[in-house]
Amino acid sequence: MRMYDIIMKKRDGNELTENEIKFFIEGYTKGDIPDYQVSALLMAIYFRGMTDNETAFMTMEMAGSGDMVDLSPVPGIKVDKHSTGGVGDKTTLIISSIVASLGVPVAKMSGRGLGHTGGTIDKMESIPGMRIDIGREEFLNIVKTVGASVIGQSGNLDPADKKLYALRDVTATVESIPLIACSIMSKKIAAGSDCILLDVKCGSGAFMETLDDAIKLAEVMVSIGEKVGRKTIALITDMDRPLGLSLIHICRCRRLLTCRSRWTPNH
Repeated sequence: MRMYDIIMKKRDGNELTENEIKFFIEGYTKGDIPDYQVSALLMAIYFRGMTDNETAFMTMEMAGSGDMVDLSPVPGIKVDKHSTGGVGDKTTLIISSIVASLGVPVAKMSGRGLGHTGGTIDKMESIPGMRIDIGREEFLNIVKTVGASVIGQSGNLDPADKKLYALRDVTATVESIPLIACSIMSKKIAAGSDCILLDVKCGSGAFMETLDDAIKLAEVMVSIGEKVGRKTIALITDMDRPLGLSLIHICRCRRLLTCRSRWTPNH
């Protein structure tokens, strides 16, 4: 099997098999397939799209490219939440605390900014002394004792997505619906939660600018989650204007502290 043939097959609009997708993901994760060939395949996917089967196969291969977190030591139903990206989005750091306070464990693996968006991990790293590279045992202990933990894509969790995520960001293939779905759901599956809430942003500040595209992305991701036995729901939320008044990460984090009071700063 050759990467050249896989690129040509997708360029011509044909469906890739499970074995072809496995060959591509395994080879790229191990470093056997170079960036320039994967860039060509990503662009072919951007223009030609992927079938539901291709998307599901690629998601599972990416999730299985590294370690899979076992959250069974944490009692109760574990939940996770993910946003498709917007401007000024801080909801993860707010909602995880609220949900945990209600006795529902939140075990979340977040990503960095992609394209014009700012990632949750980027915001967290703006706080002096904040650690986002936390090992599995410490991660589980925090969830059990505190009720919630948000960590970066550290260690050997979903290494295929780490590489593809960075490559998409520099090859103008960020907005591809199947690639977004694979990236998000592979991380969610690898992170091990029982239930997944998807916040699909829609509008001029989101990757999905139209309602039709947002609905399509939501349907693809919910379908993937259900196929692997995770209770998954999606909300489509407005991203036609920034969520908040601050542009700098540390200022956004400071504003989070006001959520527990009625005072809103004028900055």
